[in-house]
Amino acid sequence: MKILAIDDDQDLLNLIKNTLIKSYQVDIENDINSINIEKLNRYDLIILDVMMPNMSGFDFLRKHRFQIDSPVIFLTAKDFEDDRLEGFASGGDDYITKPFSIKELRARVDAHIRREHRKKTNRLSDKNIYCDLIEMSFYVGNNNVPLTSSEYEICKLLLKHKSNTFSKENIYTSVYGYDAIGDSKSSITERVKNIRSKFEKYGVNPIKTVWGIGYKWEIENL
Repeated sequence: MKILAIDDDQDLLNLIKNTLIKSYQVDIENDINSINIEKLNRYDLIILDVMMPNMSGFDFLRKHRFQIDSPVIFLTAKDFEDDRLEGFASGGDDYITKPFSIKELRARVDAHIRREHRKKTNRLSDKNIYCDLIEMSFYVGNNNVPLTSSEYEICKLLLKHKSNTFSKENIYTSVYGYDAIGDSKSSITERVKNIRSKFEKYGVNPIKTVWGIGYKWEIENL
């Protein structure tokens, strides 16, 4: 199990890591602005301090709640009010008031990991574009992109294998099957045109034409 602790207090981060390292893989980060958002979902749990300079833990989660699919334990001051979590924390999130004991921290983390049975949304992501595999939807930030089922399948294929270039024939077969009847080249060309038009409304083009070969996933800001 992997845990990420985020706090501007390096001594506290070292304490957290030393407390949990025997049972978990623990990474620590003392600069909230340098965190790679795309890597956050590699963690099974995030420990997040509320009071940090530049951006509070609340503001960080409010800004990135959609991208973060991991449960969060907040480190808070004693005057913390539960209702401050409303609207952006999930039902699996929790908090610990400071100062706290090592024993309390270990027990709270252990209990939280044991009871964590939330259904993962299983997202694919690249920069500010996200694919929810359970919801079968694409988003740019918090904006849902209204794709048809075939457009969704094309985007999912390219995003899932974003280092690869696919011919129109390969895309057509992957989406419609080997027995599908139709013109693969014109069909995929039209689908990609529609996809680009829908993403263009949000200032991005996620599909690059590789001339003479086909298409690949590569985000271009418009």
